[in-house]
Amino acid sequence: MVINKPTNMVVHPGYGNYDGTLVNALLYHFDQLPELPNDYFGRPGLVHRLDKHTTGLMVVAKTENTLTNLAKQFFDRTTKRKYYALVWGNVELEEGTIEGNIGRHPKNRLQNTVYFGDEADKGKPAITHYKVLQRLGYVTLLACRLETGRTHQIRVHMKHIGHTLFNDERYGGERILKGTTFTKYKQFVDNCFKTLPRQALHAKTLGFVHPTTGKTMSFTTEIPQDMQNCIEKWQTYSNHISENKDA
Repeated sequence: MVINKPTNMVVHPGYGNYDGTLVNALLYHFDQLPELPNDYFGRPGLVHRLDKHTTGLMVVAKTENTLTNLAKQFFDRTTKRKYYALVWGNVELEEGTIEGNIGRHPKNRLQNTVYFGDEADKGKPAITHYKVLQRLGYVTLLACRLETGRTHQIRVHMKHIGHTLFNDERYGGERILKGTTFTKYKQFVDNCFKTLPRQALHAKTLGFVHPTTGKTMSFTTEIPQDMQNCIEKWQTYSNHISENKDA
């Protein structure tokens, strides 16, 4: 089953989130769902996850064979996953690849960070490919393709290269990181924060091989309205700046 997860939904129960999760909803609709061996967290049907405020596509397994097959596809990195992300700053390259081992932050247990050099073994290998879709002045809209699936991978990798996700509170993106000191600009950004009260990240496409038929499956979904509204505000702002420069 492929679902389009909304914002503000935790994927599986955990500390402080015992009900109202995606797994709770799945178990309401299905009497029983398979679990991976040694899964101590209680994540029936799940082979991957999305953060609470990240929206978009997820695949859920309804049988044990399907779960095993899909888990192997994710492990072998043969699935196709593309995200849309709005990040702070004007990304220099039109496209690029970020490689950096990701592990738990040594001081902030709620964050992950990139480890490299002599400390690389503190994290797990992670690879993110990105491509610029739109340059919108002080922010950039990117398409990000995952080769690996580490916790907070896009959020961590983008912060690592100096382009934190827009309004990503956990990683500092809820502050005005780029732009001017003008009061009107600050008011504009605050209005964008209110329009999109979460990190600007959406799992737009998902592709995998059907575990039974062997057919390649591909799914896509529209950008949710809150993120689309925020992007349109930045488009209007960027056009206004360009017009004034031309004048």
